[in-house]
Amino acid sequence: QVQLTESGGGLVQSGGSLRLSCAASGRTVSSYAMAWFRQAPGKEREFVALITQSDRTYYADSVKGRFTISRDNAKNTVYLEMNSLKPEETAVYYCAARLSGVVFSKDFYNYWGQGTQVTVSS
Repeated sequence: QVQLTESGGGLVQSGGSLRLSCAASGRTVSSYAMAWFRQAPGKEREFVALITQSDRTYYADSVKGRFTISRDNAKNTVYLEMNSLKPEETAVYYCAARLSGVVFSKDFYNYWGQGTQVTVSS
């Protein structure tokens, strides 16, 4: 079992950048497919990015070219680098893990962090 802790959220102006971190304990992140989701007030939690055990990456269309997911196995941490942020991307960002597979639905992730708030001002 893995425990996930997100950090790095905050307030940023439109067009700005943030880097989110997801630190894992209990198991190594290399053992899991790791993903980022986000949930805005009153909306469903939506997929943002995924990195597989073989380091293949996948992104939601809305963030392609602006967000980058990566993993540092030595630090047991997954990152989400976010550039050119937009006000509509204000949300709580969650890190999630599952044992394997390319899965974009939140319903199939077994482990979740507590989330970190990202607020993008216009």
